Amino acid sequence: MTIHTLLQGKKIMVTGAARGLGLGFAQTIAKAGATVVMADILTELVEQEAKQLQQQGLGVHAVGLDLSQPESIRSAVQFAADTLNGLDGLVNCAALATGVGGKDLMQYDPDLWDRVMTINVKGTWLMVQACVPYLKQSGAAKIINVASDTALWGAPKLMAYVASKGAIISMTRSMARELGEFNICVNTISPGLTLVEATEYVPQERHDLYVTGRAIQRQQHPQDLNGTALYLLSDLASFVTGQNIPVNGGFVFN
Repeated sequence: MTIHTLLQGKKIMVTGAARGLGLGFAQTIAKAGATVVMADILTELVEQEAKQLQQQGLGVHAVGLDLSQPESIRSAVQFAADTLNGLDGLVNCAALATGVGGKDLMQYDPDLWDRVMTINVKGTWLMVQACVPYLKQSGAAKIINVASDTALWGAPKLMAYVASKGAIISMTRSMARELGEFNICVNTISPGLTLVEATEYVPQERHDLYVTGRAIQRQQHPQDLNGTALYLLSDLASFVTGQNIPVNGGFVFN
């Protein structure tokens, strides 16, 4: 088995796939032999990215997705299941991360708090709920919920985001308990501060804090997460569930 056949024949949906981590996951998963539905609220962009990958001979499709709208979630999952003729995996990467920080707990906007929780937590749950009927039919399905290592060390002035990612880690463990009887593995990946579009506005001192605090002292890139995602989606991880795996160069340990 090589990396190009690791996910051969698998049918996987990736949210937040128009750019950043989600796009990186979709590219890597498709190159490993899977057929992928890329979903994102940035419909035109995700369609453009899918076309570029199709031109490389990869099996990808695109669909619009708004995690704040339950009907959009149901429609996107239905599209994925119909297009792929089933589902073997889900990568929940979509999240609201831009513009959610910079204020302490005394200043935080309740409306922003609600929006972050709606998209990051409720949206993740509803995606899993919509996919489960199809994942059950797989017989060996995998779910990855993308959290953040900020939930492990409590990044300041980022309260709603940190809380939402902590909720995803806890929710994943509950999901793993409930879905284990259907041979569905549910795990969390918690990246560190990664160089993607959503982190362009993070102050330089925060980037420097991460680099100097890591055991491996360099910036983190989307490709640093690919190996962990491939492992968790593959048959190699058929007995791994309910786990949170930080991938952050050793900034914080689980």
